[in-house]
Amino acid sequence: MAQIAFVFSGQGDQYPGMGRELFERYDAARRVFETCETLRPGTVAQCFSGTEAELSATRNTQPCLFAMELAAAAVLAEKGIRPAAMAGFSLGEVTAAAAAGLLDRETAFRLVCRRGELMQAAAQRQETAMAAVLKLPEEAVEALCARQEGVYPVNYNCPGQITVSGLAARMPAFFQAVREAGGRAVPLKVTGAFHSPFMKEAAEAFGRALEEVTCHTPSVPLYSDVTAEPYGEDPKELLARQICRPVRWEAIVRGLLARGVNTFVEIGPGRTLGGMIRRIDGAAAVYAVSEMEKLLAEVGAC
Repeated sequence: MAQIAFVFSGQGDQYPGMGRELFERYDAARRVFETCETLRPGTVAQCFSGTEAELSATRNTQPCLFAMELAAAAVLAEKGIRPAAMAGFSLGEVTAAAAAGLLDRETAFRLVCRRGELMQAAAQRQETAMAAVLKLPEEAVEALCARQEGVYPVNYNCPGQITVSGLAARMPAFFQAVREAGGRAVPLKVTGAFHSPFMKEAAEAFGRALEEVTCHTPSVPLYSDVTAEPYGEDPKELLARQICRPVRWEAIVRGLLARGVNTFVEIGPGRTLGGMIRRIDGAAAVYAVSEMEKLLAEVGAC
């Protein structure tokens, strides 16, 4: 029998038109989009017809991704597909918190809007960037970062892939060092040095916003990007710290596998997390909501 985990993606996979098919085909999805539109007018238009540049602005990316992902999760819930656990990558952790009931839908969306504003403001204070480093073990990437001031390992994605954040001016020298070490560095479609010390002020301000909200017991185990473990007694502190701390994605996936999860449903506009999961365990079954009908037919039958 399938033991399912829902995994919610972060920034990078967004594209103009994401979520339109969900909106048009499923009432559950439409209700989520309508809620988000009421709270932040223009969200639906940005998802469906915004330009790539508009969607790439963090203050827009995060609420739009949240709306699309929570809409997809609502469809799965309506169709009776129940996960044994949930996790989310960066922004996706907040969406997972809403899907799991840790935060109510409206509160979570307001927090995501604030999170996007804070992270974009932090990114604009200095010229920074992110890149994925491929083909090197994590120890080698950590050593290269340690030798380059202002560059940090931030997302531990899967074997042979770590994301780094840093000052844009330092990246050319870092990329050269990666090539000399036998690796490859790929710039990412984001506008800031997320999950690094450059986001400390944003994390502190988001923590103050979280103080004003009520958290509930999640319906299923919900994993923290900071600890790679299910949430304990202080989810607000973990959600705030997550902004300026590394994402331990590989450790989260291995923890889910150890828990008995054998089927992962990627909830987001792309397939980035699925690719990482397959690198971690090639035997795991991976589905994506970008192929909703196939997902419903195969996972719904398990």
